[in-house]
Amino acid sequence: MKRYLPLAALLVAACATEPAQDIYEVETADVYAAFETDPMPTKGDTADDPALWVNPLDASKSLILGTNKDEGLYVYDLTGKKTQFVDTGRINNVDVRGNIAVASNDETKSVSWFSIDPATLTVTHIGDTPTLKDEPYGICAGLIDGNFLAIPTYKDGTIQVWSVPYAEAEGLNAELVRTYKFDSQLEGCVVEDDGRQVFVGEEEHGIWKLDLVNDESTAISVDTIAARQGLVADVEGISIWKGEEGYGYLVASAQAADRYVIYDLEPPHARVGVITIVANPDGSVDEVTHTDGLDINSTPLPGFPKGVMIVQDDANPTSEVAQNFKIVDWAQIETAARLNDRP
Repeated sequence: MKRYLPLAALLVAACATEPAQDIYEVETADVYAAFETDPMPTKGDTADDPALWVNPLDASKSLILGTNKDEGLYVYDLTGKKTQFVDTGRINNVDVRGNIAVASNDETKSVSWFSIDPATLTVTHIGDTPTLKDEPYGICAGLIDGNFLAIPTYKDGTIQVWSVPYAEAEGLNAELVRTYKFDSQLEGCVVEDDGRQVFVGEEEHGIWKLDLVNDESTAISVDTIAARQGLVADVEGISIWKGEEGYGYLVASAQAADRYVIYDLEPPHARVGVITIVANPDGSVDEVTHTDGLDINSTPLPGFPKGVMIVQDDANPTSEVAQNFKIVDWAQIETAARLNDRP
């Protein structure tokens, strides 16, 4: 079992990183996107990570946030239309809790903070927290015991946990409370607030789970590329769907295979399905390939009673067209992957 040392951020117990595996076939279920966002204004590898902000006043007026690695943060409504651009420079990943969003900002070597106004639907960049480390890469947010957590990941395998009381988050007073170190490059991560834990993808190895409260705990392996359950390098976006009854699913992008692996959120995190996103029946929305970031939210939205999964699409529909984000009905995923058939 791989171990980590909190705060000291020393090297994880030696364990060689597996090389990227060959793409292999597994049984998959096809789903398709209900709609897509406007494309990025420029071609090339620009779009990276989405996050859904649910409007507490009116869910129909919720917003999709999407990072552009060269420019900043784009904002879309629930039809996919761009409503705003926030110029923050080179941000890579974004996540949301409440009315606060955070992004990993490579240009300023910081966590960038944003406030979201439910009345005006305006996203405002309120400042940056220097991470004291070069090239923050991925990021995820959590809300545990009233504290907002911003958790950036790094290419050298480092994870930092920055914490601030939610009520004071706009004051940019976050403090570094924990640091963890893995063997190789990380990016995608997601916090399960109720479980006080974070799931993180080690791009060429697999998925790990970390306890965010117990400093003496060890990192637990959820899945590895070597296990050949559907996961392949790079392990990219990771997110969680959680139902009202408490059960839920962890979903990870297996980038090189253009597929998404679904796991039971409860230990031992059994793999329960694999999906691909194909073109929709009328051809108005193309298939999805080579996904970087993704986000899932189980909050009911107009037309989506069980929430949505939002994914980055690298081709849209070819590499000659600017990238964007696709939105998939979670109810369709649940049916296609036969999640309802589970006991």
